[in-house]
Amino acid sequence: MITVKSSQRKIPINVERIKKTAAKMLAALDYEDFDLGILFTTNKTIHWYNKMYRDKDKPTDILSFPFHPKLKPGKRIVAKTDDDKNLGDLIISPEYVMKDAAITWNRTFDEHLTALLAHGIAHLLGYDHETDAEFAVMRRVENKLIKAVLK
Repeated sequence: MITVKSSQRKIPINVERIKKTAAKMLAALDYEDFDLGILFTTNKTIHWYNKMYRDKDKPTDILSFPFHPKLKPGKRIVAKTDDDKNLGDLIISPEYVMKDAAITWNRTFDEHLTALLAHGIAHLLGYDHETDAEFAVMRRVENKLIKAVLK
C-alpha cells in the first residue's frame, strides 16, 4: 500500500496523482505489493530530520528512510513476512522542491517531483551516488522509473 500524507499547507499536493506515480514506479520494479510511505512536510520539519539523521543543518528536497537499510543495489528484497514487504518512507518538502525545480533544474514542480520520487525510491532500494560509478547506476534506475510513469 502506498500511503501519502501532507502536513504542510503552502503547496497543494495531488495525493491521488502521487499515489499513481509511485505505483507505476513500484510496478516497474516488480514491487507493486510492497508498502511505501510518503510524507510532504515543511522546510522547517525536513530541516529537523536532515539535522537529526544526516547531521546536515539545512532543509533539503527529499529524505529516504529504507526499511531494508542493508540492501545492496540491484539485489531483490526477499520478504519472509508481511512486514518485510515494506520499502520504507520518503519525506519531501514541496516548498524546497518548488524553488529548486525552477532555479536549479529548469523543470516544472510536477516534473521535479516525479524525478525526486524516482530518486527516493532508488535510495530505498540501496542505490546511492557517493561515487561517479554509483551515480551512473542509480541514474539508470531513476530513468527507468521516470519512463514507467510516462507510459
